[in-house]
Parts: sequence; structure tokens; C-alpha cells
Amino acid sequence: MMIAGVDEVGLGCLAGPIISAAVILGDFKGKVIFKDSKKTSERNRHLQYNLIKQHCYYSIGVATPHEIDELNVLNASHLAMKRALKNLPVFPKKILIDGSHVPKGIQNADSVIKGDSLIQEISAASVFAKVFRDSLMQIYSEKYKFYSFQNNKGYPTPEHKNAISRYGLSEIHRKSFKI
Repeated sequence: MMIAGVDEVGLGCLAGPIISAAVILGDFKGKVIFKDSKKTSERNRHLQYNLIKQHCYYSIGVATPHEIDELNVLNASHLAMKRALKNLPVFPKKILIDGSHVPKGIQNADSVIKGDSLIQEISAASVFAKVFRDSLMQIYSEKYKFYSFQNNKGYPTPEHKNAISRYGLSEIHRKSFKI
């Protein structure tokens, strides 16, 4: 049975989009052990990201900072998940989503609390979303040099907060977040 795992990254960031990934491991399941992206090294995440790209079905869904401000972070994350599922090149029979909520309108889905640590498909989606978003924030760091996105990835580090105090918000900052 084709099972899609879905996870998102970037919920707690002050800048940048929420990125959701959907991954179907298929026959590749069991050939690599995936862990929650927060529990594996950057090097290992990149290796696994490339393996997913070579051997699995995958897709990305994005919710922009503007959408996060308009919808709120939870609804924007659900939008990103729906987009990731819509972008899959094949339709899964079952969908497993990290967290406690299944976004409205998604059929044949279950939410799994701590799914990124328990379900291989969700762990793979966690890794894929993290590498994709970190790479995107690296690109943003070249355009918005004052914010050190290459180091903080948009998260509320002291360095990032100090840059906001000094230079204000950039185009990719979430205006609705308290800083």
C-alpha cells in the first residue's frame, strides 16, 4: 500500500515560509532508517534528502509569510500540507500526518503525535522539508544579509532579534508574530 508521510517545518520562525513535504517511500521503505530531522545531523539529512529524491515519490507545499499572517500559523501549515499532497506525482492510499490535526478536506488520513519519531514516511518528510527550507533560507541570507538567515534559518535567536531591532522587518518576515 502506498503511504504518504507529511510533515512541516518553520512553524516557530519569525521569517520565511512554512514548508511541508509529502514522501512516499514505497519499495525504498526499510532500506534507510529515517529519524526526525531534529534528531539527525545536517550531513545525514542531506544524504537522506538525496536518497529520497532518487528513490521515492516526494513533493513540497509552501505557505508564504503573507499567508501565515493572513491565515494564522496553524491554518497556513495545513495549507502547505494540502499543497504538498496535491503536488505528489502519484496518489497515496493512506496519508499519515505529523501532529494532532488532519487538515480539513484531506481524505484517508490520520494524524500521529510525534509521528516524525515513529513513522518512517513522516520522518522522511521531516528530513525532506527541513533540507528544502534550510536551503531556501540560505538563498534568502544572500539577499537579506543583515539577518544571518544562513545561521538562524529564520528562528528567533538573539542575533536574529537584534538584527530586527536594528534594521526592521524584511519582506519575508512574518508581520503578525510578536518579536
